[in-house]
Amino acid sequence: MNIRTKLIAFALLIFSVTSFAQIKIGDTIPSIELQNSKNVKVNINEFKGKYVLIDFWASWCGPCRVGNKKLVQMHGDLDSSKIEIIGISIDTDSTKWRKAIEKDKISFLQLIDPKGFDAKAALIFGVEELPSKFLFDSKGILIKKNPTDQEIINLIKK
Repeated sequence: MNIRTKLIAFALLIFSVTSFAQIKIGDTIPSIELQNSKNVKVNINEFKGKYVLIDFWASWCGPCRVGNKKLVQMHGDLDSSKIEIIGISIDTDSTKWRKAIEKDKISFLQLIDPKGFDAKAALIFGVEELPSKFLFDSKGILIKKNPTDQEIINLIKK
């Protein structure tokens, strides 16, 4: 391998690592546009001004489906002027995703990034397991990864 080839390989490696730098505590909510369950594009950074909980899940994930029931209950109990809950599915089959939304009676915003764990949103957030949750404050700053339900409730009811 000559020096030019090594430099090109190094540059590609750096580009691939930095292209999807994973979000960390203190980072702002990224600008990611995804389709909702009605095929309308929504940007997740449009919800600054209140807490935003982003929940990554999939229809085939048992713990996610149990978590959906808890989030549906929490969504009903919390003041929607203080928090927005956004589900982001990494399902590769949108039909199964839509059926899960209906079956789980989810009324909060649902989006899909249909490339599984290779989905752009999952890569940006560093999602390696499901479910994965990210809590942003009203300024759009990530304050907690995988908060418990009680941590969320305590923050919102302050």
